Formats: sequence, C-alpha cells, structure tokens
Amino acid sequence: MPKITLAPSNPESEWFGFRRVNPQDKASMVGRVFSSVAGNYDIMNDLMSGGLHRLWKDTLVRRMNPRAGQNLLDVAGGTGDVALRCHKRTNGEAKITVCDINPAMLKHGKAKALDQGVTDITWVTGDAENLPFADSSIDTYSIAFGLRNVTRIDQALREAARVLKPGGRFFCMEFSPGVTPRLKPLYEAYCVNILPLIGQFIAKDRDAYQYLAESILKFPPQAALAKRMEQAGLERAKWTDLTGGIAVIHEGWRL
Repeated sequence: MPKITLAPSNPESEWFGFRRVNPQDKASMVGRVFSSVAGNYDIMNDLMSGGLHRLWKDTLVRRMNPRAGQNLLDVAGGTGDVALRCHKRTNGEAKITVCDINPAMLKHGKAKALDQGVTDITWVTGDAENLPFADSSIDTYSIAFGLRNVTRIDQALREAARVLKPGGRFFCMEFSPGVTPRLKPLYEAYCVNILPLIGQFIAKDRDAYQYLAESILKFPPQAALAKRMEQAGLERAKWTDLTGGIAVIHEGWRL
C-alpha cells in the first residue's frame, strides 16, 4: 500500500462541494439538499448510476453477510435500501435499525418498507457524529453513500468504532474519486457536467446535484480513508473497488 500523508483531521468539514464554508453551517446545508431530493432520491440513483447502485448494494450486503440474531445498524440509510436487503437476507430475524439525520429521508424509507410489508425495522433520527446508541451494542455497522455528506468524517468513524461490539464489523460504500486512470477524465466530466443536468430536469434541483457531484470528487481516495478508519479504531481496514473504482466498499473490524 502506498504511503499516505494525511490532511488535518476532518478537512472536509470546511467544504460544501467545491465551496469553502463554515463547518458549523455545513450540516444544515447538507440537510436542505436531502430534504429537497428525498422524494426523487431512488429514481435519481437509478438514472445517475444506470441502475448499477442496485448491484453495488447487493454486493455490499453479501459482504456484510447479516445473520439472524444480529444487531445491525445502517447509518445515513433513510431510503432503506440496505436495511431492506438485510431484512430479506435474514428472513426478518435480525434486529435492524436505520439511523438518518434527515426526517424526510426516513419518511421515504418507512413508506417504502411498508409498501413491501416490512414493519419491524426501527427508524431513528440521529447524527452519525453523535449516535444515539450504547457503547459496544452493534454487531454490524453500515453506511452507504452517506459518509461523504458527514461534516466530520473522523468523528463519524470514531462513533462507528464506539458502538460496535468487539469483533463487530464496519462497512462503508461510497462513490470515490479514485477511479482507474482510463475512466477518470470521463468520470469527472460526468460528475461535474451531467449529474447537475439530470438533477435539474428530473428532481428540479440542479444545485443539490451540483453539490452531490462535487462531494464525490472531494471525498478521500481509498488508501487515505482506510488509514483514517484505522486511526479511528476500525482495524484491518481494506477496500474493494466496484466498476473501476466508481464505487468502493471499505471494511474494518472493531477488535
């Protein structure tokens, strides 16, 4: 693994996409984005990824391998995609909690679960940087396409380590700027130029998708995030690139 020189702790806290902001304002700015896009979030995911996000989430849940009797926590999982996959895989015999800071996203996820006849997932409004769960209470922690929207990533990673039981596992799936060199020019052009247009015409909110596209390019690359995981107490960090590194699954252990 190449040697990584880390930026100061939580460098992302000063950036809202490509705009420098006061860290104290970032959470509310991100909150407004997701309140705006909640109703169109699923269809936008399909359009933006060409449906690949469904395959990526299937891969994530296979890697998680949730089992009956486990206590599973999906953070920033308001739409319920990961939680519902875990529910299906465990035949409803795991304790599954979705924690999201945005009530609009949780409302959307709850409705989707009810449409599928699932009533035993717990939905909690909470902040990834200050989780409302006891120390050493969670078997598996997941966060899919949410970590890059957290104001203080290092604090969120420490919270994940805190709530995990010894032997518990951490999973993060994110879009990454660390795509293969052949894809990088096309990928960056797509993020900067095409995603905002899709947001403008489908979700009627170009600015929200401008931020989401820029946040991908500001997210730490694979090795840097793995190092930050280990510094937060999530050991044996590793990652798996999906679709040339467009999406990446990071894994770690609370030992």
